[in-house]
Amino acid sequence: MLLMIISELNDTHYNSVKDIYLQGIATGQATFQTEAPTWEDWNKGHLQHSRYIASENNTVLGWAALTPVSGRCVYAGVAEVSIYIQANNRGKGIGRLLMQELIKSSEKNGIWTLQAGIFPENTASLNLHEKNGFRIIGKREKIGKMNNTWRDTILLERRSSIAGI
Repeated sequence: MLLMIISELNDTHYNSVKDIYLQGIATGQATFQTEAPTWEDWNKGHLQHSRYIASENNTVLGWAALTPVSGRCVYAGVAEVSIYIQANNRGKGIGRLLMQELIKSSEKNGIWTLQAGIFPENTASLNLHEKNGFRIIGKREKIGKMNNTWRDTILLERRSSIAGI
């Protein structure tokens, strides 16, 4: 088992975060994105809280962050989850540790619903989410076209147990 440290993600980690994100993009199973953004764009697109890295010996092994789903005030407590793990460190429990920290932080910061859209083929990510209290709420068929192929996503959500919903 690895001796990992979970810490807050900041701009000094972004080169590693970007590399891990590019590894996810390369699988064709992690995102519709085709390239990683600049730090400035990534920073603007994610909530300022609930950003974490998992590291060992000063090497970033994975990261997690939340994106707001809308700028409308009624959705202020709803965020989308992103978790990416370095290719040669997948399947070692890093995603579970990051997810647990993300859930704690999201609830501390008033997030009542976490959601995710995952390709059906990405069974590792589906399993990670379901083991951490997410439930499948639907399937978006042919929601996006990637490499001339229509792709579906499975929609999952996790309601905060402390939100009183």
